Amino acid sequence: MTLKKIFIVDDDVYIGDMLEEILTKEGYSVSRAYSGTEAALLLSVNKPDLVLLDLMLPGLSGEKVLEKIKDIPVIVVSAKIDVNDKVNLLLCGAADYITKPFDTKELLARITVQLRDKKSERTIAPTIEYDDIVLDTTARRVTVNNREVHLTRTEYAILKILMQRSAQVVTKSELMDGICEDTPDCTDNSLKIHIANLRKKLKSITDKDYIDSVWGIGFKLKAD
Repeated sequence: MTLKKIFIVDDDVYIGDMLEEILTKEGYSVSRAYSGTEAALLLSVNKPDLVLLDLMLPGLSGEKVLEKIKDIPVIVVSAKIDVNDKVNLLLCGAADYITKPFDTKELLARITVQLRDKKSERTIAPTIEYDDIVLDTTARRVTVNNREVHLTRTEYAILKILMQRSAQVVTKSELMDGICEDTPDCTDNSLKIHIANLRKKLKSITDKDYIDSVWGIGFKLKAD
């Protein structure tokens, strides 16, 4: 079995050594860069399965390195704790964010989630229907009463989960975990705004309110 390759980008030698030791014991192949410039160079010739990225780096900043990474999950590992920093990085393409100092078990769990074998996940039906909503998972297209509704990436991800589990209440944490598979914008602060915008767009077609809030728990699609 081929080892999953993890690229550590951090100029803190102590943290880098600690991460390399832990990840190697967990069966990962590890490579390292100590500056943003070195990271960009190595990424141009090698493609790891996941990147652990510090922000405060010599040379190119972590934010600039993130801009250069395409189609590879990036977990930002940083001492910056401002919520706006986290939101901006997730919107700019980071898959996850963990704050220093961190619990190594939590970091390993987050790595496992990002490296999850997508082929082993349940197959998603090409078309999901609920009431007069039709969601085409192949074309990422949503119609209500045969009229197309233009949703953001996050709104689409939320609606897909609610339609897949139309008979159940979906908790806020389950929604955020689920939409992270489709979009980086999966923060608690933004979830209510996305739900409100999704409701408004769906209601604009038929004047129906399709989504129920279940106070203190989460959301579900209204019964027919």
